[in-house]
Amino acid sequence: MNVKILLKQSLIVTISCILVACAAGNEAPGDDQHAVKFGGSDCISQRTIRDYAVLDDSNLIVTAAGRRKYHVVLSRRAFGLRSNWQIGFVSPTGRICSAFSEIVVDDGFRPERITIASVRKLTPEDEDELLIRFGKKEPEFTQAPATQEVEGAEVEELD
Repeated sequence: MNVKILLKQSLIVTISCILVACAAGNEAPGDDQHAVKFGGSDCISQRTIRDYAVLDDSNLIVTAAGRRKYHVVLSRRAFGLRSNWQIGFVSPTGRICSAFSEIVVDDGFRPERITIASVRKLTPEDEDELLIRFGKKEPEFTQAPATQEVEGAEVEELD
């Protein structure tokens, strides 16, 4: 009888730890030059992932069903990520969240597993800002306003 209670308590503690890791994993990675401040931790249903775009060796934009976009930051650089044709997402729960989900990058020699540091849902403006920041899109320049004449600013010629 005591063994059953102990097993149930262990299962509850394990599930609680997984949920806490998903909810609290919003810290930015270390000394990366492209580190981003995170406002929270979102999750992506693994089966809804449709596409991805590589920003650099540790940043991706992942497209899920419904054209939802997410910024995924890896805990460390994945050298060769930009040159790979295929990556995989691994999660014990079927939801890609920060801290306990991983990305698998296969460069042809051996698969490399890297923990996902952050997942953040993007607005269209956020996506544009990321693409510009990582050099994947040119910023849209707005034309400078026309100069206006100011009274009293005439030039007087001296003889």
